[in-house]
Amino acid sequence: MRTRFHEDLEQLAHQLHTMCLHDRAAIAAATGGLLHADLEQCERAIEICQELDILRDQCEHTTMALLALQSPVAGELRKVVTAIQLVTNLHRMGALTEHIADIARRRHPEHAVPASMVPIMARMGAAAVAMATAAAAVLASGDPDDAAQIEAQDDTMDRLHRELLAAVLDGDEHASKAMVVDVTLLGRYYERFADHTVEVGRRTIFMATGSTPEEWAAAQPHGR
Repeated sequence: MRTRFHEDLEQLAHQLHTMCLHDRAAIAAATGGLLHADLEQCERAIEICQELDILRDQCEHTTMALLALQSPVAGELRKVVTAIQLVTNLHRMGALTEHIADIARRRHPEHAVPASMVPIMARMGAAAVAMATAAAAVLASGDPDDAAQIEAQDDTMDRLHRELLAAVLDGDEHASKAMVVDVTLLGRYYERFADHTVEVGRRTIFMATGSTPEEWAAAQPHGR
């Protein structure tokens, strides 16, 4: 029974990693579709996000089976419960990405982002892809040191989000009211996507160590 339990835990870890890889692929496609008014990339991003619904259901089935049939305790229970929380974060990343792709698709063949704000939006997209890549690596390794670094990457996204909002407030004579609304929403979607990758890192630290990120950091040499 315990061998089967650990095999199921490994399967669950693989499922979580697969979800995060889908998030990375989706945000990359959605960003490409947004920046280039590329309908094909928008549709691909939405398709990947729909696949995430299936992956979420598979993860939830695995976690419920582990709780109901294996009666995990202590560290094992911590991993299962944290996995349930991770599923929510990873699925929400997909939902936010789908919103981005939907905006780009709705404005096609026009661009949703005014030319003056494309460079900032491109950097936000690149930051989101990088953070999803880091989150996937952390889910694969379970390394708390690497997990802690994701939060530092979020500083870049927060800075870019502030730059975008400043650009919106400054105004662009070529930007319609609809564009202003879209850009404001897009910035929020990217910022929230990044927040969920931070949560992936924080939950990985807890899963691996049994400590909150703050408790774990305080216990490290010289602090973190």
